Amino acid sequence: MVLSIEELTDSDGVYLVRLARRAIEEYVLNKKRIAPPKDAPSKLYEKAGAFVTINKIIGSREELRGCIGYILPIKPLVETIIDVAIAAAVEDPRFPPLSSEELDEIIVEVTVLTPPQKIEVRDPKEYLEKIVIGRDGLLLKYGPFSGTLLPQVPIEYNWDVEEFLDNLCVKAGLVPGCWKDLNVKIFAYQGAIWKETSPRGEIIRVELSRQKKC
Repeated sequence: MVLSIEELTDSDGVYLVRLARRAIEEYVLNKKRIAPPKDAPSKLYEKAGAFVTINKIIGSREELRGCIGYILPIKPLVETIIDVAIAAAVEDPRFPPLSSEELDEIIVEVTVLTPPQKIEVRDPKEYLEKIVIGRDGLLLKYGPFSGTLLPQVPIEYNWDVEEFLDNLCVKAGLVPGCWKDLNVKIFAYQGAIWKETSPRGEIIRVELSRQKKC
């Protein structure tokens, strides 16, 4: 059964962020993968896609330190969170593995996803009306190429829809503007987001505006 993100409460979000943090710390410190917790609410054993984002506090700002996820609901959510939290910490090819010294400097964020749905258009210009900044994450597929950007990305960079699509093309290893080719498939999904406000600190739901890295 696939979990609906509407079923998730803020208590569930807090649980998932703490689970991600625990998975990261146990793996970085002891090279051990934690087991799925037996005390998790039953709904968190339903399948769902999710991403874990790790940001590092540098001065007064947060900078991306790792981000990995499963777009599709292929595993129970608690297992997905453990998998992608560890992967974000030590397997993101853009960064070296997280060190134990950095554990006090990171912010952990969890995004639970709806299954992607193909955006049907006859003219690519229709994407500009159908995609909503602050609501939609995007997935692009074209032959062997694919890439995704989470809903919070265009908010952080203050992109409009066209810039969102151009950067999605780049993320997939293609040229900006590739989305104008009808052979390129664009999918949309939504996310429920929770994050720490400080390392191991309060956990809040992130409400995206403009209806805000990976």
